[in-house]
Amino acid sequence: MKGLLLLLQFVVAIVLIVAVLLHSAKGEGLGGIGGSAKLFGTPKGMEQGLDKITWGCAIFFLGISIVLAILK
Repeated sequence: MKGLLLLLQFVVAIVLIVAVLLHSAKGEGLGGIGGSAKLFGTPKGMEQGLDKITWGCAIFFLGISIVLAILK
């Protein structure tokens, strides 16, 4: 049981990392200095779907962590 939860937590952690890295940058940073800043971001629907996946993975990861802490 504990081994399965650890494996599941590892998989969810990898998915969470990938989901966070897929998000578009909110600010332009140094890209806006030379006038090369993007005028339009990614489509809203795709970004909202990615937000839901990221939140779901984060909540699932925290839940597994709490269960593993109780089982210890």
